[in-house]
Amino acid sequence: MIFSTLEHILTHLSFSIVSIVIAIHLMILSVHEIIGLRHSSEKGMLATFFSLTGLLVIRWISSRHFPLSNLYESLIFLSWSFSIIHMVSKLWNHKNDLSTITAPSAIFTQGFATSGLSSKMHQSAILVPALQSQWLMMHVSMMLLSYAALLCGSLLSVAFLVITFRKNIDIFFRSKNLLILIKSFFFGKIEYLNEKRSVVKRTSFLSFPNYYKYQLIQRLDYWSYRVISLGFLFLTIGILSGAVWANEAWGSYWNWDPKETWAFITWTIFAIYSHTRTNQSLHGTNSALVASIGFLIIWICYFGINLLGIGLHSYGSFT
Repeated sequence: MIFSTLEHILTHLSFSIVSIVIAIHLMILSVHEIIGLRHSSEKGMLATFFSLTGLLVIRWISSRHFPLSNLYESLIFLSWSFSIIHMVSKLWNHKNDLSTITAPSAIFTQGFATSGLSSKMHQSAILVPALQSQWLMMHVSMMLLSYAALLCGSLLSVAFLVITFRKNIDIFFRSKNLLILIKSFFFGKIEYLNEKRSVVKRTSFLSFPNYYKYQLIQRLDYWSYRVISLGFLFLTIGILSGAVWANEAWGSYWNWDPKETWAFITWTIFAIYSHTRTNQSLHGTNSALVASIGFLIIWICYFGINLLGIGLHSYGSFT
């Protein structure tokens, strides 16, 4: 009884804190002059991390097995993974560009786990024989950590594409305005030039907004690559450990189960992404497009297969 009460409190506490964190981030984006909000958001994510950690530990103690036996527990662990990626990224990145990705990801994941699933799925059950293995912690935790890292990195790539696309549109229209000014000059319309000096200022490619946007694009590209590389490493470890576990449980390292097939497709997509990063001509937009495709593939692998509830990996299904 006491474990379920503590679990209930920590679930709602972590959800409330991360909701406040997102509200603070929105205020920071709209009003830069507000002092102290950024530090408050960081403390909020730290509190969310400890709340989710406490929730997982309590479920581990009460169920006497690692809390990764159903879809609800995997979603909570995924939300915890987003929060730990946020904390780790803060150590190396003082600007913490990942905060705008990790905080919403954590709240949406936990919100769906808390409100989108039936109450029966919240209850911890006895593990089926196939899951009663030490490989459960190794395989599933590595896969979920890889999903969290790859999703964050892919979202950074999506942001990179959006900002780059808008920047190219701005350059196009500014270049068009510049051509109009040059044409006006050669046709002797000096008074038109005087009226449109502000347009010339906006066409400067060395202006502060353009320089800031260039820095932001570079940081997004840099952190996208770093986070996806970490997620790809976790994914590789997760697939290899799953193959060993499958051989112990089912007598075969690979069965082309729907979950295994889509995990292989996910690994292939991000292997292609890693290859594009080694080629200078494919940097930037091309690699970001591959990562954006990977974002959809991850959700099919993790969530789409669970919707169908088919195959050998049906433990995390909605049924």
